Amino acid sequence: MTDQRVNSPRTGATASVAGPGARKASPAVYRRRRLVVVVGLLTIVLAVVLVGGFVWPGFWRAEATPQPVPTVTVTAPVPTPTVKAMDRSGDETAFQKALPSTVLQFALGSVAEARKIKEEQGALEAWNAEYSDGGSGEVALRAGQWATSDEAAQAAAAWTKAAGEPEREGDVKVGKKVVGQYAIMPAKDGRAVAVWQNGTAVMQATGPADTMEDFYAAFPL
Repeated sequence: MTDQRVNSPRTGATASVAGPGARKASPAVYRRRRLVVVVGLLTIVLAVVLVGGFVWPGFWRAEATPQPVPTVTVTAPVPTPTVKAMDRSGDETAFQKALPSTVLQFALGSVAEARKIKEEQGALEAWNAEYSDGGSGEVALRAGQWATSDEAAQAAAAWTKAAGEPEREGDVKVGKKVVGQYAIMPAKDGRAVAVWQNGTAVMQATGPADTMEDFYAAFPL
């Protein structure tokens, strides 16, 4: 007899008790059972992945994030004169020396004292200068220096008013400090007039309309 029926004194249930001859499962059986469980789990995971791949095409791979296109700033080379500037080996005042020999593609061709500005507007000194690019581009410059920046501001306002209504204007800065104002006025025959103040100095340039703002910006005074 391999098992016995035992009645529970509390519940009256009958329990089956294995006898001493009962056989235990071998290790190979346990390994096969574990293998079946592992294979079943892998099958479930594979099914989820396959279904996900068909339902959501991006399931297997992350959507590629478009990389921002870098901004490329192309800076045109600064134009330079093709003609030689005038000889400046003679004596010059400090203000006269500050007038550049070249500005962009324009070279200094002549400098003469502007006596009328000194006599009528009280400038300490004033000069008329001519710049040329060797072709049809010519710029007429007049420059004056006053004793104070207030006097220079009055002269700049008078020159601007005489040239016409500004189409562009703004502050003249040296670093972060405002040292004056500038204004660009259209003129006849495709020309323009730029007037600007830098402290006690005032300049007025008249030349091709498409270059006057650049001429003013490149002028060292």
